[in-house]
Amino acid sequence: MFTGIIEQLGTIKEIIREQSNAVIKIESALAPELKIDQSLAHNGVCLTVTELDGNTSTVVAVDETLKKTALGQLKTGDFVNLERAMASGGRYDGHIVQGHVDQIGTCTQVQEVDGSWLYDFEYDPSTGNFCVEKGSITINGVSLTVFNTEEKGKFRVTIIPYTHEHTNFRTLKAGDTVNLEFDILGKYVQRLFEGGYQDFLMEKLKSKQ
Repeated sequence: MFTGIIEQLGTIKEIIREQSNAVIKIESALAPELKIDQSLAHNGVCLTVTELDGNTSTVVAVDETLKKTALGQLKTGDFVNLERAMASGGRYDGHIVQGHVDQIGTCTQVQEVDGSWLYDFEYDPSTGNFCVEKGSITINGVSLTVFNTEEKGKFRVTIIPYTHEHTNFRTLKAGDTVNLEFDILGKYVQRLFEGGYQDFLMEKLKSKQ
């Protein structure tokens, strides 16, 4: 479980393909604090640390992860947002994040406005995912509030200077792909209604009238 508050920016040091998997080596100031078998979110994707060597940590992304997230497009020198799993008894400064990416989105526009940045994104809404105005979303592992959600499959977020400086949003440009994890509470509500729970509630209400 994560919160979407990025701890460190890592740099992709090396990517080694082993059959259908990708062994990814990341250099970061966080590496000396990690342990093997520890869960670590990489641009919002939960992966297990398999090796440690000084300031370098290694993880393995399997074929399914590479196909369903933007990790498959990473290259040497790219920045990656890193967050360790939530500590028991800690504070949820962001929102509940699983580290399970729902789908890939695309940045369509970046605007600098009065010291902050506006980022517009679009995604394929046919997957059933959706945004709620002023609701939460995770973009490359960063917990953010969405707005301008009137048009299905599109939304906007505002990035403050601190987040811009300390995450890979500072390198994001129009046309780039990102990992999206939608709010888990919204996903559970959606699944309940898809499963006929709405009809069940209506029948209960009718029986009380």
